[in-house]
Formats: sequence, C-alpha cells, structure tokens
Amino acid sequence: MSKTSPAKGGRSQSVKAAASGWIGSVLEYYDFFIYATAASLVFPQIFFPSHDPKMAIVASLATYGVGYVARPIGAFVLGHLGDTMGRKKVLLTCMFLMGFSTCAVGLLPTYAQVGVMAPVLLVLLRLVQGFAVAGEISGASSMIMEHAPFGRRGFFASFTLQGVQAGQVLAAAVFLPLAHFMAPEAFQSWGWRIPFLLSFVVIVAGWIIRREVEETPAFAAEEAGEAKPRSPVVEAFRTSWPDMIRVMLMSLMNTIPVVATVFGAAYAVQPAYGVGFHADVYLWIPVLGNILACVIIPMVGSLSDRIGRRPPIIVGALGAGLLAFGYLYAISIHSVPLAIVMSLLMWGVVYQGYNATFPSFYPELFATRNRVSSMAISQNIGTMITAMLPALFATVAPPGSDSVWLTVASIAFAITVVSALAAFSARETFRVPMDQLGQRNARPLDRATYEAQRAAAALRA
Repeated sequence: MSKTSPAKGGRSQSVKAAASGWIGSVLEYYDFFIYATAASLVFPQIFFPSHDPKMAIVASLATYGVGYVARPIGAFVLGHLGDTMGRKKVLLTCMFLMGFSTCAVGLLPTYAQVGVMAPVLLVLLRLVQGFAVAGEISGASSMIMEHAPFGRRGFFASFTLQGVQAGQVLAAAVFLPLAHFMAPEAFQSWGWRIPFLLSFVVIVAGWIIRREVEETPAFAAEEAGEAKPRSPVVEAFRTSWPDMIRVMLMSLMNTIPVVATVFGAAYAVQPAYGVGFHADVYLWIPVLGNILACVIIPMVGSLSDRIGRRPPIIVGALGAGLLAFGYLYAISIHSVPLAIVMSLLMWGVVYQGYNATFPSFYPELFATRNRVSSMAISQNIGTMITAMLPALFATVAPPGSDSVWLTVASIAFAITVVSALAAFSARETFRVPMDQLGQRNARPLDRATYEAQRAAAALRA
C-alpha cells in the first residue's frame, strides 16, 4: 500500500470508521444535552433540598459545569491511551463510560429517598461523563482521518461533528415531547428517566459498529516501530506546543454556541432582561440550528478537501463573529423571526465553516505518535475556557445595563478574531501525505499531483 492510499479495507473501512465516529458522537452529545436539559428542568426539585429553591437551581446547574472541569483530566488520560493502546480501544472506553454513566443517572434515587447521597452520586456520574467526552472527538477524528482515502480526509472526518449535532437533535426529539405531553407529576416522578435509560440503545448500536472497525494503518505502523513514545503527553508538550496553543485558541470558537444557546437564551427569556421571548419558542433555535448544521457539515468538509482547511475556518470564525451582532440585536428589539433567521445564519451555516473543518485540521497538525493527546488536551482546555463565558457576559452586561447586545457581541467577535488569527498562523495540511503530517518540514503535494492522487484514491475506493 502506498503512503497516500486509503486504509486497508478500502472504502469499507473508511465508511465504517466514519459511521463509528458518528454514532459515538451521537451518544456522547445526546447524553450531554439531556443532562443539561434535566439540570434546568428537573434536577433542582428531585436531587436537592426543597427548602431553598434558588440554591437548588444553582447547585443543579453547578453539576452541569462539573463535566467541563473533568474534561482536561480526561484529555490527559484518554489521549495517552489513544496514542499507546490505539484509537479503537480508547473510543470503546469513552463510549462505555459515557453510556453507562448516563444510564446510571436514570436509575439514581432522589433526595427524598437517600438524602445528601443523591446529589453526591449525581456529581460523581457527571464527572465520569466529562471525563469520557474528553477523548471522543479527538479519538474519533484521528481514527476517521487515518482511515480516510487520500484527498477525502476533510469529508470523512466531518462526520464526527455531524454526529455531535445529530446527538443534540435526537436528545431534543426525545426529551422535549416527554416534558411537553406528560403530566408534570408523572414527568417529575419517572418520565425524566426515560431519555437517560434510552442511552443503552445507542451503546448497543455503537458497540456493534465500532467492533467492526480495524485499527488505523497509521497507528499500526507506529506501534510496529521501535521508537514508540513512552509518554505521548510529555512528547506532545515538548514537540507540538506551538500547534497545541493554536488549537486551544481556535477552540475558543465554542463562543458561538455559547452565545446562541446559553447567553442568548437567558437574554431572550429571563424577565430581568425585559425582552420577553417565550421559552417554548426559543427552544426551537438550537433544534433548527442543529438540523441545518447536519446538512451543511459534510458539504463544508468536502469543500475543505478542495480549497484547504484554513479558509473555511477563518471565514467561519469572522463571519459568525460578525453575525453575533445581528443575532443579539434582533433579540434586543424583540424580533423573534429575525432572531431565528440570524441564529440559523450564524450558528447553523457560517459557524459550520469552523465546526466541519476542525475534525480534520486539528489531527492533521500533529504526528501519529502523539496525535490524540495533542488534540484532546488543547481542544478541551479551549472549550473549558468558553464554559466560563456566560458568567463573564452576565457580569459585564448585567440586566439593566446599556447596550447589552453590543457589549456581548463585541466580546464574542474579539474572541472569534483570535481564533481566526490562530488558524491563519497554522500551516496548511490538506495536501500533506499521511506519513508527513505533524512534521515542520512536511512538503505538501502540488495541486496537480494532489488532484491526480485524490482521483486515483477515489477510483480505488
């Protein structure tokens, strides 16, 4: 097999790897989304003392944040396993940890039944969830990219993020109808448990698909060598720290989903801000945005195989940052239709220039021997930073202050500019052969040779 040919098994393994990454991402983010929804709607009443409702809400939402605290820890551990034991093994580990911890949440006793042990167990399971999700995107992106036919890495790797969006759509499709149609007493008593227990179905589907995927040729070749790194994490920091910083800064693009779904929701719905959107109307914004993103993502991934990784990321970053002004302004003037349109443009379309491209761009920046560690650590640190943004936005633009929308949009745009600059400073990777990825002196193929080899790989598949 040539250095630029597809993985063993040809298109079959490429498709299986993409399906494996997709189903894993569906599970991981289905679980994360239903937890976030339950933490807002249900957990304050059933897992925390009822004598202080305000503190119960704060404590419940804090358990959601705990998942982000655990992510950098999971990145170090799971990144190491992915680079030493293999992409397939670490992805199975992530899937089972996430799936079974989510099912366990659906079986937890309430505060009325076991007292303080209820929130303690909830926090422990949330820590497991955060730990597990830290290795999913980096491991899945690396596995898909390493299995993909030459010249199609962007397209195939994009299915990792399509799975993320699909998982959130699936969660909404399961959770929101239950909350809407069930009697409140029944939903509070046992109905909320159904979405968590349904994770078991996704675990089974994920295991069936992932067991059929072979280890990637790139990792197998590295494992057969005599110079395997004893500590990929240490080697990542020693040899790849400039690109790790770039990935961390590019990952700050998670600002856009935060603006769209977290701060945007508070700004539009909370009475203190005085906008007055109905919550049930606003809940459709993330649903519609994710549905649109599922369509856009593979198209952008394929485009990045033609024009490169950096242009979609840079355009996506700057464009989404600029559209944040229009989106928040639409909320400020109480226009529901305009807010929905601006959100779909900002998050559902333009942001996907970044979202669809980073699953191929990030792993391509690093060498096989420390690829999962480098991507997992840097991406999860960047994402963890953005988890603090809602508190920052509420601090600098509290209810009653002048130009809330302008202040928050300006901060968001400044962050997206930083992400765009980080992408601009990185080297282009889409025409670099697999065996040279991560090398400072890598020689990308010229355009004609790249297109010829890309066409040949497509014919072989």
